Amino acid sequence: MTVDASIRRGEVKVRALSKSFALNGQRLNVLRNLSLDIRGGEALAIVGPSGCGKTTLLRVLAGLEIPDSGGVLIDGQEVRGVGTERSIIFQEPRLLPWLTVLGNVSFGLTVRGVPRAVAEARARRYIQLVGLAEFADAYPRQLSGGMAQRVGIARALTVQPEILLLDEPLGALDAMTKLTMQEELARIWREEGVTLILVTHDLEEAIYLADRVLVLPKEKGAVPRLIDVDLVRPRDRSEPRFVEMRRRLMAEFGLH
Repeated sequence: MTVDASIRRGEVKVRALSKSFALNGQRLNVLRNLSLDIRGGEALAIVGPSGCGKTTLLRVLAGLEIPDSGGVLIDGQEVRGVGTERSIIFQEPRLLPWLTVLGNVSFGLTVRGVPRAVAEARARRYIQLVGLAEFADAYPRQLSGGMAQRVGIARALTVQPEILLLDEPLGALDAMTKLTMQEELARIWREEGVTLILVTHDLEEAIYLADRVLVLPKEKGAVPRLIDVDLVRPRDRSEPRFVEMRRRLMAEFGLH
């Protein structure tokens, strides 16, 4: 089947998506009839209270969960399981401890049959992109938390996905490392041109990184909201419009 030439790579369409889980003998509805269009190359942040379905939605987009009804189209094609056009990054980078940084980053290519020399050459490019060129021969135990997460990002990018899915990727980092990594993610997204879909509890992070923010409600029957983040890049957290956007998002959660 051919893909419509008018569709940009990395375009995602969610159509009437519902997902529930069994809990104590009852069905817990997590996502209810959700429809959403994500533009190719867009950065979208997904926020909401615990239990609202953020990670479930990301896992459905990744092909790791099957919806009860509805579906997801990527570049006009229905999602059926995992695909090479998507990479996912979790809060823990899950590096292989017996491999070096270079070995970890090139691993996804070598298991697909890419010749070792080609895989390592491409891996070195992305290791350099995340600022770890001098640590290519280091092992995971020798890396800080922020460095390990950079390796995870490089590994995800090495397979050259159209869509980068991130589930609280910076949640375990200290405050200063987190700010640095947010700046790195913004730069990498800009340079690589991928579609970035980020789940986060950090509202300031959502505003800093995203073009739009999807607010998922926890209340039954409540409607998800999409908020445009129409701020110039690179973004300044102290700029009045940034502060106002943060206040607006906090109000969505009843915070002041």
